[in-house]
Amino acid sequence: MKDKLDELHEAVTHDLLARVRSGEATSAELSVAVKFLKDNGASHDVITAESPMANLLKELPFEEAKH
Repeated sequence: MKDKLDELHEAVTHDLLARVRSGEATSAELSVAVKFLKDNGASHDVITAESPMANLLKELPFEEAKH
């Protein structure tokens, strides 16, 4: 079961990344990408390795929040 969940998670990540990279992502798709990252605890502080989620995080057209 875990393998299936991992496969689905990776597929969603790749699909969202492709939409963002294409420049054709709608505002709704960008919101989904942000929520997906947030729900998975993703941030520049947490994701440091080259991974699909790291790539998605880097590609979102938003400025990093300054604290």
